[in-house]
Amino acid sequence: MNKLHNSARVAAGAWLAGNLRRVLFVGVASLGVIIPYALSSDQPAVYDPVSTSINAENVTPEAVVRFADFGLEIPTQEARHIADWVADSGDNMGAGFVIVEKKSARVYVFDRDARLQGTSPVLLGAARGDDAIPGIGTRPLEQVRPEEKTTHAGRFVGERGRNTQGEDIVWVDYDAAVSMHRVRSTNKKDRRLERLATETIDDNRISYGCINIPVAFYETYIHPVFATRNAVIYVLPEVKSAPQVFGSYDVVARTIQIP
Repeated sequence: MNKLHNSARVAAGAWLAGNLRRVLFVGVASLGVIIPYALSSDQPAVYDPVSTSINAENVTPEAVVRFADFGLEIPTQEARHIADWVADSGDNMGAGFVIVEKKSARVYVFDRDARLQGTSPVLLGAARGDDAIPGIGTRPLEQVRPEEKTTHAGRFVGERGRNTQGEDIVWVDYDAAVSMHRVRSTNKKDRRLERLATETIDDNRISYGCINIPVAFYETYIHPVFATRNAVIYVLPEVKSAPQVFGSYDVVARTIQIP
């Protein structure tokens, strides 16, 4: 009991230490105090999810900074960056969203208000890289070379569908034949369930490019996000930077100006 209690205290302390500035932001905002900020000249202002362009005219000094809520989860810096950016910019267009962090082989599922619902290890494409191979989605699997088995990075509007076996899945990039689906353990030599269970990351690279998710997690968290509408999937890069791929900006770097 003491171990569990101390563990919870350590986790809470680590979260608070890494998120104190965010706590101050949210706490002050909740009291009805307007938090003005200044943007550096090389940072985007307001992201328009429809036209995917920056509309600086809509920026007002009274704009309130918004952050994603990870609860007690301690995410990677890259996952935090994109989740905060989505929360602040509204790039998810009012829907739940999913972040796939390739460097840590992990998925994060958020509700429409950027509150973390769950996180889990996943299996990804065997080859590292951020770009899709042209025409890869039309090739038979046996013609896909090892270096072409990538889970490419990008912003995708995921939607429910079915694969050629009739299994219900979530399409990430239909043209490239990349989907999120329940992990399959039919090929015993792949040891996919064992790979998900280990704490190492390198053995999570095994698929042709699809994102393999534990069955229970898929049913509990992934399926509900896409049950009634499409939602945005952010596959984070491992070679390029997030701003290169998404046009994202650092929400934390916005400067608070106290009058």
